[in-house]
Amino acid sequence: MTDDRQLDEPKTCPFDYSVALDFDPELAAIMERDSLTRIRLPYGESDAWLVTGFRSVQQVTIDQRLSRAGIIGEDYPRLTAEPIVSPESVNVMDPPHSTRVRSLASQAFTQQQVDGMRDRIVLLADSLLDEMAEHGSPADLVRHLSDPFPQHTILHLLGIPRDEWDRMHELVHKLLVTGADGKEAAARVKTDLTDYFTAVVEQRRRTPGNDIISSMAAARDGQDQLDDRELAVMCLTLMLSGQDTATCQISNIVYLLLTRPELMDYVRSHPENLSNSIHEMLRYIPFRKGVGIPRVAMEDVELDGMKIRAGEYVHVSYLAANRDPARYPQPEIIDPDLPGRSAPHMTFGWGGHRCIAVPLAMAELEVAIGRLLERFPGLRLAVPPEQVPWDQKTIRRFPHELPVAW
Repeated sequence: MTDDRQLDEPKTCPFDYSVALDFDPELAAIMERDSLTRIRLPYGESDAWLVTGFRSVQQVTIDQRLSRAGIIGEDYPRLTAEPIVSPESVNVMDPPHSTRVRSLASQAFTQQQVDGMRDRIVLLADSLLDEMAEHGSPADLVRHLSDPFPQHTILHLLGIPRDEWDRMHELVHKLLVTGADGKEAAARVKTDLTDYFTAVVEQRRRTPGNDIISSMAAARDGQDQLDDRELAVMCLTLMLSGQDTATCQISNIVYLLLTRPELMDYVRSHPENLSNSIHEMLRYIPFRKGVGIPRVAMEDVELDGMKIRAGEYVHVSYLAANRDPARYPQPEIIDPDLPGRSAPHMTFGWGGHRCIAVPLAMAELEVAIGRLLERFPGLRLAVPPEQVPWDQKTIRRFPHELPVAW
């Protein structure tokens, strides 16, 4: 085992690259290294190891000696001033606790359950596309579809009253800013939203409805079920990931299609392959900046010939894993028909922390992209690609506006 500790200074990585959907050159350079890399992020008192290869990332996500729960209460290395994740979130639980919570909550997101929601999802999308058509060409796709559609979908399915939707959207944005000046506001928002959902859960237990919160509240494994606090934190997690991720990815996918005519031609001519096409674009898209939630070594662990010592932090890059040529030959090419492209990607995570709502996320993306292309056959960018404005302030990669014409 090698243990030279890479005694050179850790590589400072702001991971703030935001040029369209180009891959971060700093992360690409790290991927070229033969071993793990020590990095220093903008916030947190410690350095971290960064893991980029697909198989090594897989190993980290399933190795129970590397704990997410162990980071709670620590000033762990991260990209945001205030840790986004709540201490009670399933995203920072370890087995067997996380297994229990995920098993119960996922009962609301089976493929069968989501298939039963699909008609409602289509109606929401069509309503927004009706408004865009009425507005006329050109129009901002972000304002008319990408932004409101995932927000409306998850809040509708959670059963949140319509007059609360705008406030929820504003609060989610405050949680995702990377600047230090947003730290106190983000902490208040996280507390306020958890308290809000706790009250909603209590109400749904008394009077259940046809919504996801009621379904999760009713979910049982024998005599076991989620308590009110667990449900409230799960609601917050779903609102964050369901609303924000889908918002970004709708815009990102449409941008790819509108700037790559051969890709648009393929998707339009293979509507039966839409799901696979979306998965391939999700693999390719650098959907966030750098890294997410780290793990901490609870004991010494060997990985890629290096010793990670107990107490050291480990970050993985799902972005890099999705571009690993050992997993995906010619990873820079978007082509659902290339060999190996049917292999699952890591955009939704991996292992015990893979998103439990993948069926819902895919339904949203399939409906949004499918209905958009069907209803607007001449869709095109209304401005040159270089004039599309991209987010610079949050951990996500997405355009603030996407002017389209038809």
